[in-house]
Amino acid sequence: MGNGRFSSSDWDGFSTSSTVGRSTREIFTASKLHDNLNPALARNLTREARDSASNPNSTPLIVGLDVTGSMHRIPDYMVRDGLPVLFKNIYDRQPVPDPQIMFAGIGDVVYDRAPLQVSQFEADISIAEQLKDLYLEGGGGPNRSESYPLVWYFAGMHTSTDSFEKRKKKGYLFTIGDEMAPESITAAEIEKVMGVRPQQDFLTTDLLDLASRAWNVFHITIEEGFNYRHMKNSVRSNWAGLLGERALFLSDYTKLSELIVSTIQISEGESAETVADSWSGDTALVIRESTRGLSKSNGSGKGVTRF
Repeated sequence: MGNGRFSSSDWDGFSTSSTVGRSTREIFTASKLHDNLNPALARNLTREARDSASNPNSTPLIVGLDVTGSMHRIPDYMVRDGLPVLFKNIYDRQPVPDPQIMFAGIGDVVYDRAPLQVSQFEADISIAEQLKDLYLEGGGGPNRSESYPLVWYFAGMHTSTDSFEKRKKKGYLFTIGDEMAPESITAAEIEKVMGVRPQQDFLTTDLLDLASRAWNVFHITIEEGFNYRHMKNSVRSNWAGLLGERALFLSDYTKLSELIVSTIQISEGESAETVADSWSGDTALVIRESTRGLSKSNGSGKGVTRF
């Protein structure tokens, strides 16, 4: 997938027809998992990011959004404002070429009916339509975590990209939410999502290693989220222990796209200070704080610091 290019005129048409004057419920109308987003129905259980005439050097990005009750503001922000900011700034700043984005919806595999949803990789306005198809289930549970590592499993086992297979260039994977990661994901839980049972249970660290073979893995914690505000120290410790400097914390969710772009810029070799200074006003302040300590990716291996 990944033909075409994202354009402001296409975005204006999408916004006029789909989001302007509409509430979150009027935009995200799905009452169950959409077949097109069901990982168990993915063609050959794989999502592909391929080079094309319009995107000859494709760079795959996975953006995993927590769709439980406390995080509904994040997909709403992305479908109204965040998506064009993300594409425009990657095009303008050019930290990587030819972005192709896959959105994932993340819930709780223990309690939710749709704990993982996955779009195709797209480079044009069709990704906005797929984003709008996300089922905002709400849900979650009392276990103080969401199943973010399901995205790592899917990325490691069920994605195929020309970027890595032709050029040995890793893609970028961001999960976003306000809770901790679980310690493990069982084979039975993966079967619930994928319809195919693996031969073993996985520790979360195993899934991180699996995804990190072909993906630069980051997690962004939304500090405005209910769960973060009530379990700040536990959440910070959990993600820092897993990802080190790649555990990012964002004080203003309306700067999410800017943080994703900034993280890619820094990982591709720009200094964190220079990147923060390239933004204006409050955005510069937020990005500076969120990327403090983040440094260039080594582009190979896991690129993850364990505490």
